[in-house]
Amino acid sequence: MNENGLAGSVNSKDCATMIAKAIGIMFAGRTVTHILHLQTKKYAEHIALNEFYDGIVDLTDKLAEATQGQYGLLDVPFITIAVPKDSATFLKDQLKELDKIMAGVEEDYLKNIYQEVQTLYRSTIYKLVNLS
Repeated sequence: MNENGLAGSVNSKDCATMIAKAIGIMFAGRTVTHILHLQTKKYAEHIALNEFYDGIVDLTDKLAEATQGQYGLLDVPFITIAVPKDSATFLKDQLKELDKIMAGVEEDYLKNIYQEVQTLYRSTIYKLVNLS
C-alpha cells in the first residue's frame, strides 16, 4: 500500500489477499442488492437490481477462479453489510471501495475481468439513477 492507502505494486500474497477481500465485498453486494430488489416498489429498480445480482455472481466466480489459478486457493472473508435505503448510492460506494482495492493488481487478465465488474456496476448505477 502506498502513502494514500491505495495499492501500488504488491507482492503475490498481498495481491491474493486484496482480491479475496474484493470478492467478499462483491458477494456481500450480491446479497444486499437481492434484498433491495425484493423491497423496492419501482419496477425499473427491481429489474436493474435483478440483472446486477445475477451478473455479479458469474463475474465474481470468474475473478476468483482466475486468481486462484495464479495464486492458489483464496481465503475469502465473509463480509456483512447493513441493507441501505438507496441502492444507487450503495453501489457507487461499493465500486469506489473495490476500485481502491483492485488498483494494485498488475496482471492484465485479472484487470480485464475486473473491468467487466466495473461495467456491470456502472450500467446498474445508470439504470438506477436515470430509469427508476
